[in-house]
Amino acid sequence: MAKEPVRVLVTGAAGQIGYALVPMIARGVMLGPDQPVILHMLDIPPAAEALNGVKMELVDAAFPLLKGVVATTDAVEACTGVNIAVMVGGFPRKEGMERKDVMSKNVSIYKSQASALEKHAAANCKVLVVANPANTNALILKEFAPSIPEKNITCLTRLDHNRALGQISERLSIQVSDIKNVIIWGNHSSSQYPDVNHATVKTPAGEKPVRELVKDDTWLNAEFIKTVQQRGAAIIKARKLSSALSAASSACDHIRDWVLGTPEGTWVSMGVYSDGSYNVPAGLIYSFPVTCQNGEWKIVQGLSIDEFSRKKLDLTADELSEEKALAYSCLS
Repeated sequence: MAKEPVRVLVTGAAGQIGYALVPMIARGVMLGPDQPVILHMLDIPPAAEALNGVKMELVDAAFPLLKGVVATTDAVEACTGVNIAVMVGGFPRKEGMERKDVMSKNVSIYKSQASALEKHAAANCKVLVVANPANTNALILKEFAPSIPEKNITCLTRLDHNRALGQISERLSIQVSDIKNVIIWGNHSSSQYPDVNHATVKTPAGEKPVRELVKDDTWLNAEFIKTVQQRGAAIIKARKLSSALSAASSACDHIRDWVLGTPEGTWVSMGVYSDGSYNVPAGLIYSFPVTCQNGEWKIVQGLSIDEFSRKKLDLTADELSEEKALAYSCLS
């Protein structure tokens, strides 16, 4: 029997990431090749014409799984009945702007979208925040949508996770699909900690630790970390535009694994609401290693954290605590 369509909201849908993301969703990359979808696309009034152009292209592409398109500048219309919300729209930092100015703009955006989701989204709506500062935007959204369970509000660090996989794959000249269990800890910012201490590679002789195969701790503890942390800036320098297709692809990966589950023995990185695991302060949206089953994520417990890693985990937690304080100061 044919499945009921899932309603997927993409905010900032006329922007770069949105333009890369909506065809992936319509093609089944996010929810599977047998799951029909109805796309809800939201953008700001100045982008209304461009948004309508995206809608025209979706119609022209004749995606078999796409059962309807809502394109609107009205948050209530966009949020009505949605099962999954991918929050790509946000206010980007512009030259000469202080962090508090950016935070203040995003607080007001996420405050209004949170209340629209809370009042009009489907029960058990899953939310993924992509727009930066992603962790703190997700926290604001949680604050203003109290009836959405905290476990349903997440932010994107899968892009960083995939970047880490990509770097190891290039370094070892192996398939990215043979590497698993890297971890991104903390903030989706340059303070994040890409950790390979528990990562393994599938080889003809069985699974081997990444550290054992790379055989270069200096690279893994310095250049590798910095490359992943700064990758977004490197792409802006090369393209003169920020990461779009990789961000869209990892947003699909994030939702797909959350909804359909992670493979046995494999974890992924998701920005989720901290419960105090690994001595990370509770009440932050922080990236942890998680496994997913039956539409629920669970933080992987019991991983050993060495002294080098502990410092990195604390550093990114401190930055998130500062961001949280800054965001809350914008509310007063």
